Amino acid sequence: MKFAERVEQLPPYLFAAISRLIEEKKSQGIDVISLGIGDPDLPTPNHILESLNKSSFAPENHRYPESEGLPEFRKAVARWYFSRHNVDLDPSTEILSLIGSKEGIAHLPLCLIDPGDISLITDPGYPVYEIATMFAGGSSIRLPLNEENGWMPDLNMIDKDVIEKSKILWLNYPNNPTGAVATKEFFEKAVEWAHLNDVLIAHDLAYADVTFDDYIAPSLLEIDGAKDVAIEFNSLSKTFNMTGWRIAMAVGNANVIDALTRVKSNIDSGVPQAIQQMAITAMDDPRDSIVEHNNIYQTRRDKVLKVLRDLGLQVNTPKASLYIWAKLPEGELNSGDYAAQLVEQTGVVVTPGSSYGAAGEGYIRISLTIADERLDEALLRLSKFVSTK
Repeated sequence: MKFAERVEQLPPYLFAAISRLIEEKKSQGIDVISLGIGDPDLPTPNHILESLNKSSFAPENHRYPESEGLPEFRKAVARWYFSRHNVDLDPSTEILSLIGSKEGIAHLPLCLIDPGDISLITDPGYPVYEIATMFAGGSSIRLPLNEENGWMPDLNMIDKDVIEKSKILWLNYPNNPTGAVATKEFFEKAVEWAHLNDVLIAHDLAYADVTFDDYIAPSLLEIDGAKDVAIEFNSLSKTFNMTGWRIAMAVGNANVIDALTRVKSNIDSGVPQAIQQMAITAMDDPRDSIVEHNNIYQTRRDKVLKVLRDLGLQVNTPKASLYIWAKLPEGELNSGDYAAQLVEQTGVVVTPGSSYGAAGEGYIRISLTIADERLDEALLRLSKFVSTK
C-alpha cells in the first residue's frame, strides 16, 4: 500500500517520540520522570467539573453541537476578552469554538494556503505550524529566533520574494518553547508589517494566563488595526488545566473566522455542548484558581532555575509559560545527546531544543507540569548529573 506523499514526508510527532522513550525506559524497570511534555498535572477546578456534570444530563447536550459554538459560549469568550484584554469582539462573526487550539491551528492553512504559498514560522517553534502548512500543500520559511533579539523575529530581514508568496505569519507569545514574552511595541510593528504586506498574522496565545511576577501578557488584538490582519488562538487548556476537555477558541478577523468555520463544518461537528457550558463557567468565574495555579508553577520555576544554574546551564527567568528554556554550557554535547545522557544517567526526560528547529540547538526545554514530589526527585537526580561530553 502506497501512502500519500504528505504522510510519507511527515516526521514523527515530537511528543509521541517522548512518550515512546518513556515507555521503553519503564519496560527496562527504570523509574522515569518526564519533564518533557507541557500537560498540566493540576486538576481542573472542582466548580468547573461540577458545571460539566450538571450540563451532561441536559437532553439537548446529547445531540450534535453547532460547528461555530453555542451562542452562549461565544458571548462568554467576548466577555472574557473584554475583561482580560479590553478587546471588543462580535460573538456572531469574530469568535469560533475549537476542539483545542491545536485543531484550529492545524486547519487554518486550509483556508489560506495553496500549493506554492508560504507560511512564515519562527525557529524554534511549535511543530504544528509547519506540518499544517505542509498538509495544505504549502511550504514554510523559518525565521530564526535567538536570545539577542529577545526570541522575536526580525520581520525586516525577510526577502521581498518570500513576502510576495507568504500568506501567514505565525507568532506565539508567551512563547513555546523559549518562554519569551512579546512587547506591545513588537506587536505594533508586526501589525503594521502585516498591513503593508497583506499577510495574515496567526497568533497562538495558549499561555496567556500562565504568568509570573505580576506580568500580564497582552493579546495581539489589543493593537489598533490588528483585527484587519490577524486571528488569535486562545485556549482554556493551560489557563484552567483543561487539556483533556479539548476546548479553545479562534478570535479576530471576521473573514478568516468565516473561512475557518466553513472548513471545520466539513470536517468536525464542533465541541460537545456540555464542555462548552463548562467553559462558560470557567471564563465567567473569578480568577482565583488561575492565581493559585500560577503561584504553584512559579515556585516550581524557581526550584528548577536554581538546579540548572548549579549545573552550569544559562537560564533567563521566564515571566510566562510552563517551560524553562536552558542553554547548555559552552562546548557541551548537542541537545539531543545531552538529553539522552540525562535519561540514561538519571531517568529524567527533557526535550532537546533541536526538536523545535535548528535555532533551538544548544538548548533544552523543561516543563513545570509535574507533581511537586516528583519534581523534587527529578531535581535531586539532575543535581548529581555529570555530562561525559
